[in-house]
Parts: sequence; C-alpha cells; structure tokens
Amino acid sequence: MALTLQWPLQLQLQPRPPTLAAAQRRRRGRLSLPVRRAPPLRTRCCASASADAEKAQAAARRAYPYDEIEPRWQRYWEEHRTFRTPDIGEGLDTSKPKCYILDMFPYPSGAGLHVGHPLGYTATDILSRFKRMKGFNVLHPMGWDAFGLPAEQYAIQTGTHPKITTERNIDRFRSQLKSLGFSYDWDREISTTEPDYYKWTQWIFLQLLKRGLAYQAEVPVNWCPALGTVLANEEVVDGVSERGGYPVIRKPMRQWMLRITSYADRLLEDLDELNWPESIKEMQRNWIGRSEGAELEFFAVDKEGHDLGASLLVYTTRPDTIFGATYLVVAPEHVLLPSLTSEEQRVHVEEYKELAARKSELERTDLQKEKTGVFSGSYAKNPATGEIIPIWVADYVLGGYGTGAIMAVPAHDSRDHEFAMKYELPIIRVVSPPNGNCDPGEAYADEGIMINSSNSSSGLNINGMLSQDAALKVIEWVENNGFGKKQVNYKLRDWLFARQRYWGEPFPVIYLDDTDEMVPLSESELPLMLPELDDFTPTGTGEPPLTKATNWVRAIDSSSGKPARRETSTMPQWAGSCWYYLRFMDPKNSSMLVDKAKERYWGPVDIYVGGAEHSVLHLLYARFWHKVLYDIGVVSTKEPFKCLINQGLILGEVEYTAYRDNEGRWVSADSGSSLIDCCQEKIPADQVTKVGDHYVLKDDPNIRVDARAYKMSKSRGNVINPDDVVSEYGADSLRLYEMFMGPLRDSKTWSTGGIEGVHRFLGRTWRLIVGPPLSDGSYKDGTTTTEDEPTMDQLRVLHKCIARVSEEIQETRFNTAISAMMEFVNAVYKAKSEYLEESKIVLPVQINGKTRGSILVDKACSEDDAFQIAASDEKLSKYIAGKGIKKRIYVPGRIMNVIIDQQKART
Repeated sequence: MALTLQWPLQLQLQPRPPTLAAAQRRRRGRLSLPVRRAPPLRTRCCASASADAEKAQAAARRAYPYDEIEPRWQRYWEEHRTFRTPDIGEGLDTSKPKCYILDMFPYPSGAGLHVGHPLGYTATDILSRFKRMKGFNVLHPMGWDAFGLPAEQYAIQTGTHPKITTERNIDRFRSQLKSLGFSYDWDREISTTEPDYYKWTQWIFLQLLKRGLAYQAEVPVNWCPALGTVLANEEVVDGVSERGGYPVIRKPMRQWMLRITSYADRLLEDLDELNWPESIKEMQRNWIGRSEGAELEFFAVDKEGHDLGASLLVYTTRPDTIFGATYLVVAPEHVLLPSLTSEEQRVHVEEYKELAARKSELERTDLQKEKTGVFSGSYAKNPATGEIIPIWVADYVLGGYGTGAIMAVPAHDSRDHEFAMKYELPIIRVVSPPNGNCDPGEAYADEGIMINSSNSSSGLNINGMLSQDAALKVIEWVENNGFGKKQVNYKLRDWLFARQRYWGEPFPVIYLDDTDEMVPLSESELPLMLPELDDFTPTGTGEPPLTKATNWVRAIDSSSGKPARRETSTMPQWAGSCWYYLRFMDPKNSSMLVDKAKERYWGPVDIYVGGAEHSVLHLLYARFWHKVLYDIGVVSTKEPFKCLINQGLILGEVEYTAYRDNEGRWVSADSGSSLIDCCQEKIPADQVTKVGDHYVLKDDPNIRVDARAYKMSKSRGNVINPDDVVSEYGADSLRLYEMFMGPLRDSKTWSTGGIEGVHRFLGRTWRLIVGPPLSDGSYKDGTTTTEDEPTMDQLRVLHKCIARVSEEIQETRFNTAISAMMEFVNAVYKAKSEYLEESKIVLPVQINGKTRGSILVDKACSEDDAFQIAASDEKLSKYIAGKGIKKRIYVPGRIMNVIIDQQKART
C-alpha cells in the first residue's frame, strides 16, 4: 500500500535553547544555561568519536528529524512561492470555486507571538490546505494592524520612532509565522502604517464626509492626561486607563464622529444572514440596542407648581407605567442641568458632576455598582397624574442615550427601585403580574395588568388593560395632547473617530485661516503622510502631538490658494482594520481601493477566524464601512464576513496552591474560613496527585490543594514562547498539539506533557514511512512503502480515515480528526500485511561484544552475506580486515557479533 504524507514542516535552523521547563525557569531568574547549537543537517564528514556520540544522543532525544525537515521545506516554499495566489488575468482560473480564508490580522507587539496566536492561525492553515487539495482557489494572506498607542508610548519612553519599532516588530512576527509553516501568500502582505495603504483609508473617510456620515461635534470623552489621548469606553477600567493604569476623566472636546447610527437598522437586520456564533450576533444586537417606546415631555416647575418655562424630554420603553413615575433623573452632562439646578443645590450638583466625570460609561451603567445621585432642586409635573415630582441627577443615566433624561418608575425598574430605596423616594405599583404574585420588596419589571393608572383630570384611564395595549393608548394620548410621540431609540452611539495621538492616519482635511471653514483634500492629494516628529510626548493641553509639527500643520488650500492649517488629531486604530480584507484582494493597486472584478470574485471573506474579544467593535465597525462601500458601488456584497469562528484561549499550565497555618502545618484547601489566616504556597506538579475530582499532596492525601490555570501573562511568569516549543519539539508538534488540545472554540490549558505525546505520535508516523533510525541517528533515504495493490481490508481502513478526517476538518473538529489519524497509524502498525513489512533492516555489528557500527541488509540475509557486507563497510573493516576470526555469532534480523582472536590480532 502506497502511503503519502504532505508534511507542513518548516523551521528555520537556529540555536537550540534548553528545555521548555529550563527556559521558563531561566526567565524567572533561577537558571542560566549556555545555548547549544542544533546539529548540522545530516553531515557525513569525519568527526571525533565524542562528536559522533553527542550527535547520536541528540538524535535519540527527538522522535524524528524535524530540525532537518522543517528548514528544508521552509526554504523550498520561500524560493518557489508555493502558496502564492495568482491575480485575475495572471493565470488564476476563475472557473474554479474560491475560498477566502482570513485571520484577524495581529498588532505586532514587541513581545512577539505567544502560543495563543498559532491556535487560530493553525486552524486557518489546515482549512486553506484542505481547500486547495479539494480544487479551490484559496486566498490566505497575512498583514499587520500596526498603528496604535503601544508603539507611541514606547517611542515616548525610549525616543525610538514608532515607525522603527513597528518595522522591527513586524520583522519578528513575520519570522515567527514563517517558522511555524503557515501557508500564507506573503506576496500580498500589507501594513496599515504604509502610506500606499492608508491612502485608501483616507479615501474612505472622504467618501463618508461627502455623504454626511462624518462630522464634528462637542462630545464628552474619556480623556487621559498622562497618555494625552481620548480612550474608548472599553479602554477604561475602574476610572483608569487599561494600559498603564493612568487616571481618566470625562471632559467635552470637539471630535470627529462617524454616523454609524444611520446604519443601525441594517446592521441589526443583516445579522440574520450571517453564519456567525449566535452569542456574537446577540452581543451585536445588544450593543445596537434597538428599542421601541415613547418620548414624553415633562414641564419643569418649582415646589409650588409654578411653571419655570423649561421642559424635559424623557425617553421610556414602558410608557404604560407613566402613572408610576415618581421622579425624573437627568444625566450629569445634560445640557439643561445648569438651568434646572437651584442655587441651594448648585454646589452639591457641581461636586457630583465632577465625580461622575471620572467614571467611564461602562462603570456608570454597571448594574452591580451602588447607585448614587443628588437632588437638582427643581421639580416637574407628571402629565398623567398632575403630581409634582422631583428632578434628580444620577450617573446611571447617560447623556448620549435617548434624551439624557428618564422618568423613574421604581416599582417596575430595578435601578430606579434601588435608587428610590436609598433616597426614600415614593414607590407606586401600577402593573400587577398576571398571576397576582410578586415580591413587594423588589421591582416587578415584566408586563402584566395595569392598576392605579387612572386620572379624570388628565383624561387618561388604562386600568385593567394589558401592558402592551396600555402603552399604545398612552402614546396615542400624548400625541393627541402634543407632549409626546412614539420613538425608536438605539443604545448604539455615533462612533467617536479621533485620537489625540501621533501614530495614526492623518485626517485629509484642512481649515481655512480666515473663516475656519473645513475643506477636504482632493483625492489627488492623497496620501496625506505623517510628518517626521522627534517629540511624541503629550502637550498636556489636549492638543495632539502633531501640533508640534508646525511646518506640516501650515498648508495652502489647493483650490483657493488660501492659507490653512491641517487637522492634528489622527484616526483611531480601528480605521485601518475596517477594510483590510478588501486590500488583500488587490494589494498593489495604486489607482483604486480594489479592482471590481477581483472583489466580485473573492468577496466576501468565506471564513474569518479571531478572538471573541473583537465580537463587537471591530466587527461592527467593519460591517458599517462595508455597507457604506456597498452603497457607493465599491463592493458587491452587503456583508464582509460570511462565516465567523472564534477560537478559545490557551491558558497557562495548571498551578497548584497549598496552604499553611501560622505554625507551618498544612491546611486542606477545603477548610473554608480556616484558610483566611493561612499563607499560600505554590506546589510543584510532581508533588501532587489527582484523587477523584480534586488534587491532594502525594505525601499527605488528606491535604487538598487548589488547582487552577490562569491566562498567560508576564506578571505570572506562565507565558509559553512558541520559539522554545519549536526548537525543542518542532513546529509540527506545536501545531498538532494546539489542534489536539480540544475543540477549537473552547478554552484550553497548556501542558508540556501533552506536546511530548503528539511529538511521539509524529515520530511514530515518520518511522512508519521511512523506517527506524540508523545507529548514528540519521535515517536512510527513501521509504518503506511499495506500489503494490493494497488489500480490501487495507483500503477500508484507509478510506474510513480519509472520510472521517475530511468531515472533521470541514466542521473544524480538528482534535477528533487527529484522533482518527492516530487510530489509522495504530491500525497500520498492527497490520501483518507483507506490503507494510520492510525488506531491509539495520543490523548492529559487534566486535568482541562491543557495538562498533551497523549495516543495512536484506531481512532474509544469510550469515555469510552479512559478514561480507560488514567486512566491506568503511567503518567496520578496520576491526575485521587481516584479523583472526575466532567465530561469528549471528542472530538473523537481530545482531552479528564477530569474535576476534586477540592473540593473533596482536601478532
């Protein structure tokens, strides 16, 4: 039976570090070992006996010669551009089906790859190779999302220009990816920082500007003085920047905005057509947050009910509960708050506004946070009840959502209920559950039957109605009376599209000096390139670093000749990643973003793989830009990514923690409150054992220990560098192990013992094809397979494996596909068929009981023939030629021992 393996083996030859465990200890400062060089590639030159022995020992430690195979294939693929996808018109057969497989391209950090990166990359590589074998044209490129804050911060700290840092990091990432053997088309490599790329990012911005989708507005932003930039809500945690832990405040700034809300309905509706995880689609639906309700007008009055000449618009999704509204709440940033604040309360309100400005929107809306607020000193009249109700200020209401004000119904909203209980505000129930049962101490937020909801003075009576019917009647009543209307709202806000940073795409606009009019650059002036700048430090005033490039800032309007100044904010990192998948289709085109024929053939992306952390912002922004490009005829599809796959996390190795009391005695981890005063102690894995579903000390099974795997981080010292793994086990072992750890989408725990297992499996497979190693650790040329017809049983085993592996790959169940291949290899080893048996064997040869070498002989070789081969062997002949042979001991297929007459040998 002929067996063919296509090996994705491709490691650059490099110094071999100590073992993984040793490398980890060395990083923690406990071990310092010299670096040893990898053995040369199958050298046949003469060397000392000690060198031969060392080489043989090194070969014995590896399961197969990955350090010979991988660099050889890497060089071949590089020289032959094996994975290059030709362009349309340059040999691409467009009659064949296509498959565009894309990884979310990485930010090239200074730390390089960690073992989490190859998880998704290996999956897309498998799919790409599989589709090529199935006759598809495959587009599988790689590039770099390289603008961003980290490079700028590094530049500030070290004085190294971000461009230099970025290029160095990209070189490292590229080298690491190539060492792992991924079948990327490197001819299509792109970086968002290259002017010929961001020219088209700027072009897209101009199209948004032409269509009224880009505008400037004064908006409250997360301002970080230390970083000198605006941060997205997701970049702020507990009032400080996620990167660096610097204080963040809320302050109004004039910023560029993109009107993503204009596409809210389409972004919502088109989710149904996508083959995405339902959890991701639900996250996007929640982020868009479409809700139907009513906008109601409440008139501001003083405590006695006298009209103050102002009114508050509130938005509610439950207009049926208007009779239960016992107070109003406005956001701290509401534009009417200064006029609504009484003199007696002004100091308190200003203090509260300052506190609220230090919180991110995520913190303010966190349901677990204690609600805070302050009375404004003003009141409003409930139009349904005629009651005078207080107006409060609270940060759980956001100025950017709805109208920035709500009617609070504490009996039927948990946030309002918590607030009312804290500040002793009235709670009036107006909805009764259908079964009549509810906890009077909690808010009842569901629909039901209306009660306490009638007022003859206002002419509104909804008592006894179902909530949905009551809501419609309230909307009809407010519309008829002129103080309200039906309204659809979204949680989604327009995209804040500016950063006060240097390292980003410049905005292609200028401002005329005489009128301050904003003028877009003509398309012929693109790209507007970043100026060279030595000082990247924040100005401290909110002005971006680009203001320091005074010569660059001064400009002339090309159409009028008037003096002008350039925009000094830059685009956010999201900009370049919104459309990169299109540029991969046509990366060298200087006249258009993407050729229409190429886009029609390759679009949309068939399989898009990346982390779930990008489930909202990147994916939502990319979908928004794609729909704009669809509207203007640049792309032919409504959505950019047909199928989305999120790979899970790879956690560090399991850490074991035991506890000791004040006297140094072990305390079991299941001792509850007794652990409060105990000291924690990390325990090596070889000192614990598993009993049932928990772990105990080997020396004392009564002592349980905590076992937990943590996310890899430098601070924990549990980061696994893929370079170390590749050097010790080979790239294929790393790739195979990450696929074998478990389902692609699940989180998994790293185990060095696990990678040793798959490494042995690869060695078994290798020896199955080429036979056992020779005495010097090398392998003979050729294979042990034949071209003879296989038996029906052999065919059955083979095709069963092929069918199962094919199905599992298409369903991205790579771990079970590997299991099927392991079962196949086991079956082949067990088979007795003559086609699988080797015709030649390696026969060790001893001289006086000491092994001096080996010879390759036919399996049925006679004793005389074996001796003649040994006597003619260059290495063995010096022990035999001219010596007196006392006797020969020959065990066919096992060994030959030649006994020399020592006395005759001396004479």
